[in-house]
Amino acid sequence: MARPRHCRYVEHKPNATYFKPCGVPLRLLDEVRLPVEGLEALRLSDLEGLNTSEAAAKQRVSRFTYARTLTAARRAVAEALILGKALRVEGGAYAFVDTCDVPRCRVQGRNAMTVVAISSEGPSLDDAVDPRYGRAGGFIIAVCPADAGEDANISYLDNGDAQILPQGAGIVTTEHLASAGVNVVISGYVGPEAFEALQAAGITVIQDMDGMSTGEALRRYRSGQCHMVSTPNYEAGI
Repeated sequence: MARPRHCRYVEHKPNATYFKPCGVPLRLLDEVRLPVEGLEALRLSDLEGLNTSEAAAKQRVSRFTYARTLTAARRAVAEALILGKALRVEGGAYAFVDTCDVPRCRVQGRNAMTVVAISSEGPSLDDAVDPRYGRAGGFIIAVCPADAGEDANISYLDNGDAQILPQGAGIVTTEHLASAGVNVVISGYVGPEAFEALQAAGITVIQDMDGMSTGEALRRYRSGQCHMVSTPNYEAGI
């Protein structure tokens, strides 16, 4: 399945959504599309002057994801200005921070599904939840409809490259999950650096879920039996 895009958070609605060269009929112009989150990235970096880390935290994504969003936005604006094309601000994968208090966002103007990643010792819902986060062998990715009665779309994301790193495994794992559009992480233990990275990416953390199958962890999450971690305990863990 294609990876769903992770939601970017936007503080301001666009004041204008269409720009074109003066004196040229619209029917004669080619268009360039600038996503709403791309316009927000331009505002944060080029108008407000925030650095990459500060702006990424505002949009609740990783620095890598934010940098890609900003680069694509700058390219769209440059193409419109240099080649004389119309610029349309439209669509994307975003949520307005004043209206979004649940892990869902707008994708092309529609409500998106929640994407849950469960650290797993294997590729199926029968495998156990891996107690580790950053060094988990992989993750069950469940794309969950808003209706808890509907089946989730299940896939598996291998995390082998992060697993063998001597350090920084949690950061690399978080970048993998953010790129996969994950909204919620379920694991046994999430270390402090990984937890900070997940918070910056706007990903909800649920831990202490080891000792059960990934299928059971998913059922508990969808039935509302899991609680988000806001202040984790780092006294022990992997």
